[in-house]
Amino acid sequence: MPSVMYGLTIFLSAFLLFQVQPMMGKMVLPWFGGSASVWTTCMLFFQALLLIGYLYTHWLVNKLSARRQSWLQGLLLLTCLLILPIGASESWKPQGAENPTLQILGLLVVSIGLPYFVLSSTGPLIQSWFARERANTIPYRLFALSNLGSMLALLAYPLAIEPLLSIKGQSFTWSVLFVCYVVASGYLVWHHRNDVGTNATISNDKTTPLDESRIDQTANETAQKLQWNQKVLWIFLAACPSILMVANTSFLSENIAPIPLLWVAPLAVYLLSFVLCFESQGFYKRIVWVPLGALALGLLAYLPTLGVSEWPFALVIPLNIGAFFIICMVCHGELALKKPANQHLTAFYLMLSIGGFIGGLFVGVVGPYCFDSNYELSVGIVLASVAITISLMQSHAHLTVLTKRAFWLSGIAFIVGLAIMRISDHRTKAEGVTWMGRNFYGSLKVFTQVNDGYRSMLHGQIIHGQQFISPEKQQIPTSYFTHEAGVGLALDTKAAQGPLHVGVIGVGAGTLLTYGRKDDVYHLYEIDPLVIQLAKQEFTFIRDAKAQTDIVLGDARLQLEIESPQNFDVLVVDAFSGDSVPVHLLTREAFALYFKHLKPNGVLAVHITNAFLDLIPVVQTGAGHFGKKIRLVDHVGDFSKLSFTSRWVLVTTDEGFFNCPLLKNAKTMEPRIDFSPWRDDYSSLLSVYRPRK
Repeated sequence: MPSVMYGLTIFLSAFLLFQVQPMMGKMVLPWFGGSASVWTTCMLFFQALLLIGYLYTHWLVNKLSARRQSWLQGLLLLTCLLILPIGASESWKPQGAENPTLQILGLLVVSIGLPYFVLSSTGPLIQSWFARERANTIPYRLFALSNLGSMLALLAYPLAIEPLLSIKGQSFTWSVLFVCYVVASGYLVWHHRNDVGTNATISNDKTTPLDESRIDQTANETAQKLQWNQKVLWIFLAACPSILMVANTSFLSENIAPIPLLWVAPLAVYLLSFVLCFESQGFYKRIVWVPLGALALGLLAYLPTLGVSEWPFALVIPLNIGAFFIICMVCHGELALKKPANQHLTAFYLMLSIGGFIGGLFVGVVGPYCFDSNYELSVGIVLASVAITISLMQSHAHLTVLTKRAFWLSGIAFIVGLAIMRISDHRTKAEGVTWMGRNFYGSLKVFTQVNDGYRSMLHGQIIHGQQFISPEKQQIPTSYFTHEAGVGLALDTKAAQGPLHVGVIGVGAGTLLTYGRKDDVYHLYEIDPLVIQLAKQEFTFIRDAKAQTDIVLGDARLQLEIESPQNFDVLVVDAFSGDSVPVHLLTREAFALYFKHLKPNGVLAVHITNAFLDLIPVVQTGAGHFGKKIRLVDHVGDFSKLSFTSRWVLVTTDEGFFNCPLLKNAKTMEPRIDFSPWRDDYSSLLSVYRPRK
């Protein structure tokens, strides 16, 4: 059997395994409000199914004969072909009241569950067959190859796949590659159907008597059974990078730059550390990586204390990803030093998958539903320092009592220092907070500045509404919604024509209701029930609204799809989570839906203020396709009046609308001829990304 068949099958399985993750995440993202938690929930599903796949492999290898292993795996491979091509069923679209976490998990089980399960079992199963056939060969290099395939798949998606292929094209391409994988895997299944093999322990002639990896590995090879404390340490070392990976991805997406590359960058370097640590035992040297790990933990603990713009964007991202990579190298390097002999291979991978699942469960379920703010990154930093300290101490049992005590005291002092830094940061950020809460859609806070006379609603680190405290000023529109902003100019201009029917996508604090008059009707759409609760509880815009006000809970686009035409005079699109962009509300199909609900002379006001993305070409191509007139309104804010710098695009068929005196400064825009219009099955945030200066 050529070794290339083992390598090809494992590489293909890993590539497909991690290529489908961002692809499915993008498929379901529009149905759940474009929330960053969609990716977190998808990660939880993938880690859970990876664990189930490893459990299946562990059972298969230890309980069934070679022939039965082959027949069962072959049957699963053939069954997967019946599911192709993969895709998300429309029947799983939420209606507004469902638990989004459970809805996403159920959707993924039905859409990709079986193929992903089979792919997840391939790596450990093929490695066990390889070890049985070639007893004196190291199978862990195949593990490194698997992680290399995973890493390349993740990097390829935002850089090549997403910009070039539609969702249907991505699904078709993935399905074709899956068929190739089935052929390659089927060949190995047929070859091993009668294999008896051997589980003899390998000898590693690449090590020296002084090699740390040889010391740890020899201890494991001589043991007849794995000790429970060894299994727990494997789980612990695997769980900490997993927690940091998912939590750090959320932190970057919400507070630095909401671009697809930051979905996959932490996961890619996470996998790279596996490749380096398990490809060569000489790459991870404690004398080099452990001191770097201490510095990285300190840096990762410090970065969240900075404001969004205190350090340059080009510096923060490399520092963050670099620090995370070093921590992964230390944790995965310790795992590589402690890897067992071949007969315990599937048990080892099972413990690693349990650790990964625990990390995903903690960030994907425990955090959003049990915490009132984002604490997962802080917990992950402290736990990683504890796990590394324990692992190092276990490997130096031969040290003198005095040296051990000094080591423990140093480790404990370092851990306590990290904990104090993170606790202090959370306390600082809680100063002035009168209310905080969190759910699937993110974390919300209300700051009350009594001395300055106003309160603010924050989603992540982005202000989504402000209100003066004094009763005589409470009905003054603030933040991005002042009379000088694009939306204010549109509403004031249309108000001169009589009573208005206004639609608003995104409630925020309810600021736009200050424009409502007695005979006006305002129809508000909001996907996050916590936002509605907060707007009613902490602000008075909704309570004091003069216009008739209706609030619809659910994703605005899905609600508009099932409603009859509303005949809005003005429809406002302002649905941002933190600084992220709801892509599904900016596609050509979304604009078609908006115009269906607008009067013939109605106005669409799209809020495109963003620190990292230039959304002008998105609106130009989306609305321009329908022959609409488009103008840009930029406003420089005045903080003394609680007015923010804002950018709005106004769209209408009414040429005379832009001739009104209030809109004399509205600007026409030059089209970008190189820009590919966003559609439901194609969008790329990289095409509108602009580096922050």
